[in-house]
Amino acid sequence: MKITHIRSRAASVPMRRPLATSTGALTAASLLLIDLQTDAGIVGRSYLFSPGQHALPAIAKLVDAMAEMVKGDEVAPLDLERKLRARYTLLGVHNIVLFAMSGIDMAAWDAYAQSLGQPLVRLLGAAPRPIPAYNSKGLGIMPLERLVAEAGELVAEGFRAVKLRLGRREAREDLEALRAVKKAIGADITLMVDFNQVLSVAEAIRRGRMIDDEGGVYWIEEPIRADDYAGAARITRELATPIQLGENFMGPEQMAQALAAGACDYVMPDAERIGGVTGWLRAAALAQGAGVEMSSHLFPEVSCHLLAATPTCHWLEYVDWANAVLAEPVELKDGHVLIPSRAGTGIAWDEKAVARYAL
Repeated sequence: MKITHIRSRAASVPMRRPLATSTGALTAASLLLIDLQTDAGIVGRSYLFSPGQHALPAIAKLVDAMAEMVKGDEVAPLDLERKLRARYTLLGVHNIVLFAMSGIDMAAWDAYAQSLGQPLVRLLGAAPRPIPAYNSKGLGIMPLERLVAEAGELVAEGFRAVKLRLGRREAREDLEALRAVKKAIGADITLMVDFNQVLSVAEAIRRGRMIDDEGGVYWIEEPIRADDYAGAARITRELATPIQLGENFMGPEQMAQALAAGACDYVMPDAERIGGVTGWLRAAALAQGAGVEMSSHLFPEVSCHLLAATPTCHWLEYVDWANAVLAEPVELKDGHVLIPSRAGTGIAWDEKAVARYAL
């Protein structure tokens, strides 16, 4: 089975719950939809996410350029990754170069699994099973009344774990939000918090100790600049609450650096930034070797397959940002994502919706 063409299309999908963080707000998900077409008639699909529409044209141009490089090649994901990585060695396989490679990688794995008539999870040597999920994209920076109401809504939807955005101007405001949400969800619901890189090392330790004193927080995510592994290691040593990093690891190589530095207690790679399915498998091996629990960031449609095959599987971050353009979104049940039994990743487009939200 060989690649005949790779098509990319941009879409802007309104978010059911706008995301308000310490670094800005998002009301729509900017997505690049990828179709990898083969001479067997099988189409592998994936999508990429950008925090804004401005980056989508550049990512699409890279996907188009890579498509020409692999046109006529067999759908062998490891070989495709090796070829593309070699072509971009001098430029550097980071940021949007890696994003484009990841999109092609995920689509290739989808096509390969389809050709064997198996869901991706089985191709990776694991069995489908429910993956514990937490809701990540509610509970943003908002007034307390709205925050409490939204916390109740998420629990009513069946989530047994939720994440709260912190990083308000004053530490006392964060503490008020934390206390309000803890009271609203009750002691049986797992609560994570995320600072979205907004703090200095000293301030992260100060606020982290306040969180330690409050108790009941499962992890503190990205309190400082994502690539400051030395600073993160200091915070990890100082605080009792576990530190979570990983959504900004650019490839498994950066994850290896973070683990070597002792920068975190948990890791949560992003399929787009870690290198797609291929990069994820390498990262999962690193996590297993370090004895570190591994969660996912975004992309629940692919991440559920990957986590099932991850030895230190932890939590799936659930977002519904692509649901509006998917023919069959992933199913949630009792706080878990159910891995679809369809061949491949299970991604298929609702073409009428794609046309409606096309850029």
